[in-house]
Amino acid sequence: MKTRKIELVAAPRPPHFVGDGFRVHNFIPSGYRMDMKRMDPFIMLDYNSKFYFPPTDTPRGVSVHPHRGFETVTIAYKGKVAHHDSSGGGGIISEGDVQWMTAASGVLHKEYHEKNFSQNGGDFQMVQLWVNLPAKDKMSPPKYQGLANDKINKFQLPDNAGIVEVIAGEYLGMKGSASTFSPVHLMNAKLKAGRSADFYFPENFNTGILVIEGEIKVNGEEIVPTDHFVLLENNGTDFKVEATEEAVVLVLSGEPLNEPIVAHGPFVMNSHQEIVQAIDDFNNGKFGYLEE
Repeated sequence: MKTRKIELVAAPRPPHFVGDGFRVHNFIPSGYRMDMKRMDPFIMLDYNSKFYFPPTDTPRGVSVHPHRGFETVTIAYKGKVAHHDSSGGGGIISEGDVQWMTAASGVLHKEYHEKNFSQNGGDFQMVQLWVNLPAKDKMSPPKYQGLANDKINKFQLPDNAGIVEVIAGEYLGMKGSASTFSPVHLMNAKLKAGRSADFYFPENFNTGILVIEGEIKVNGEEIVPTDHFVLLENNGTDFKVEATEEAVVLVLSGEPLNEPIVAHGPFVMNSHQEIVQAIDDFNNGKFGYLEE
């Protein structure tokens, strides 16, 4: 075992809106050296830090748009989102739930604040992560995994320290609830003040931590406040996260695909020609139909 050191701690960049319903700080790809290759297979991470949306009768969100070549993973910490896509996937994700949409060969989808949440208003806090697909799987059929919180496997840490929700991958022998196309670990650690959790991932896996709530100390050394992202070096296997106050952290680690990445808006493929084909297919209605 060798400790995996911190490469950098990134403060949240100024927020911007995606549609009118998601006020996000972008961490991947960003000016913090965390581009698509450095974080492969994680090619985008937008974080809607806790933000109050006032009541409205018209749900805020993002209207119909396409995707091809990757997966979108939405993790709800506060608020509710309604999702619909052209392959028939859809549902409502509430606090603690996860939505894992495999766009693959192509889907249209839309995401809006759930109707009752919109009418009542409230705090909204979510992560959207894009996970790249291996070249051999980019044109596979779309699919949808709606993971209600009570269906996500939870590891009880010793000494009543808290829990680790294993969304994907594995934590100390407990398997994640989502299926993935390549080795990806994704989990929420919910730690009580003064308690800690140890993590182990192969040295070549690109690994990061996003502090959702509270404050943490990494490897007994660096303090990291709320809404900051920790990029860990590929120089070791294990690291420790300690909650200096009650904390929630998102931990992600994945094996790099080490394949060419050519991105154009909502399409992420392996070559320019595949991007041209994706645009043609979208313009010719091959992504299906979805009402606005």
